Amino acid sequence: MNSIFLKIGNIEIYWYSIILLVAFIIGCTYILKETKKIGIPKEKIENFIFYTIPISLVGARIYYVIFNHTYYFEYPLDIIKVWEGGLAIHGGIIAGLICLIFFVKKNNINILKMTDILLIALIIGQIIGRWGNFMNSEAYGPTTSLAFLKSIHLPNFIINGMYIDGVYHHPTFLYESLWNLIGLIIILIVKNLKINKTGIITSIYLVWYGVGRFMIEKLRTDSLMFHHIKVAQIVSIFMILIGIIVFIYSIKKGEKNGKNI
Repeated sequence: MNSIFLKIGNIEIYWYSIILLVAFIIGCTYILKETKKIGIPKEKIENFIFYTIPISLVGARIYYVIFNHTYYFEYPLDIIKVWEGGLAIHGGIIAGLICLIFFVKKNNINILKMTDILLIALIIGQIIGRWGNFMNSEAYGPTTSLAFLKSIHLPNFIINGMYIDGVYHHPTFLYESLWNLIGLIIILIVKNLKINKTGIITSIYLVWYGVGRFMIEKLRTDSLMFHHIKVAQIVSIFMILIGIIVFIYSIKKGEKNGKNI
């Protein structure tokens, strides 16, 4: 798999960065459209995005580096080589959440109204972003057979892309992308129901992504580890629990979605 999108002299532009850029543009467009509906000034959201996106990327990288500290202590200059992959979504979410807390407190905005919007943008980004992992030949699963990959009716370009180091692998990047796509469809259906209340979308995302990531992480061969435990599975359990709490709170005390912030 060729991870380079374009090469001009010594300058190399990677597919990974192009795919993340597409995800960023689509996500930001959605955020601007939806926050306008609830009366948040465009300038405030643009400033929020301007600071949050780079901080989240830094958070995603720091998180990845922390759980691969042995390697990066030996090769510290590789920390800046983000184009080679190595962004952990959970680190980005944590950093983004910190930015969001400051934003909603400063502007007196209901945090769940914001997360209901931001998490839809995030899951769209995750659906698209996993294909960056595909182009980087990362986030794949254990070895499997060509016959199995053909039996699940994968296109040839994915099958060929899963032929890594002389063997075929499970396309766990694809499993997660499709899982998130189904989650997005469910979320959009719920979003348009009259019974939808502030926080419900947030709870669905947390539980849906938490369950999916926990299961898919079992197959991942490149997981971040804490001793002998996969970090993503620990975080997924917390996401599920928080999602359940938010759901119960939203059902009991959440407002029906409207324009008030």
